[in-house]
Amino acid sequence: MAISYKDAGVDIDAGNLAVEKMKGFVQSTYRPEVLTDLGSFAGLFELNVQKYRQPVLLSGTDGVGTKLRVAQLLDKHDTVGIDAVAMCVNDILAQGAEPLFFLDYIALGKLVPEQVAEIVKGVAEGCKQAGCALIGGETAEMPGFYPDDEYDIAGFAVGVADKSRVLTGDKVVPGDILLGLPSTGLHSNGFSLARRVLLEGSLNINSYVEELSQTVGEAMLTPTRIYVKDILPLLEKVEVKGMCHITGGGLLENLPRVYAKELCAHIDATAWQAPAIFDLIQRLGGVEYLEMHRVFNMGIGYVVIVSPDDVDKVQGCCPDAIVIGQMTKRGADEAGVVINYTAREV
Repeated sequence: MAISYKDAGVDIDAGNLAVEKMKGFVQSTYRPEVLTDLGSFAGLFELNVQKYRQPVLLSGTDGVGTKLRVAQLLDKHDTVGIDAVAMCVNDILAQGAEPLFFLDYIALGKLVPEQVAEIVKGVAEGCKQAGCALIGGETAEMPGFYPDDEYDIAGFAVGVADKSRVLTGDKVVPGDILLGLPSTGLHSNGFSLARRVLLEGSLNINSYVEELSQTVGEAMLTPTRIYVKDILPLLEKVEVKGMCHITGGGLLENLPRVYAKELCAHIDATAWQAPAIFDLIQRLGGVEYLEMHRVFNMGIGYVVIVSPDDVDKVQGCCPDAIVIGQMTKRGADEAGVVINYTAREV
């Protein structure tokens, strides 16, 4: 008896249907610089070189991690694409790039066109929030490698900045002020710990928690905030010395990446109220304060470093920006970050 590709687990017709269902979402992200349509072998994007004296391309790639497990448990797939975009564009933004275009990669055990369309709908929404175009991607049906009800998603973003305005952190000096922009919650990091605490103990994904004002699953699936439309106008008005996307490793691990080793960021953790989900994880899991700050963003998703004279300008452009600390010379026994929280120090 003859065997087909579909018999082996790969449905070409379902793949074609998925492309048709996602086409409108993809096209809704196009910028004038996009020169191709969905289905080409390569996505073409015409760089406006007249806009930059020395254009530099900045790129970044990332995934969503085990947050996908929450989406799969809830059978809700229209937000994880926002996360995939956010993780990439927020990274390249941190060095001053305007995101231009994005590509996604979805791998799954069984291709369900409606599910793939929902995922790409989220990717398109993320691209619109970031002002970038979704110009290509790949959907790979991989039976025998992924279970039928599982998938993974990753992305790749390219942006541009004038060479003279690429942020390297070399201008950060003692006395500079750190301002934090709030996160929407967990974003897309620390989910292995969050799932262990929130989904394997007294609570489950459908548990309604009063302090969250929603179910555990809904709180965990809140999309990562995209900071592009906050930051790009700011860069036109303020001399920003450094920026940091607070991802896995939190403030402790990420901040030292954006300034010299001789410097230390003193952070006042009483300056902001962390979203309730962090207190819930710490309390239910008995997670130590140091560990919380090494795993999660703790309510600050993005940090901008400026001179004291520019603080008001930053808050004028970004009304929810909070002064969270100050740069100092690093003491002999200090790490790159010191977090002060009432009587405790990390």
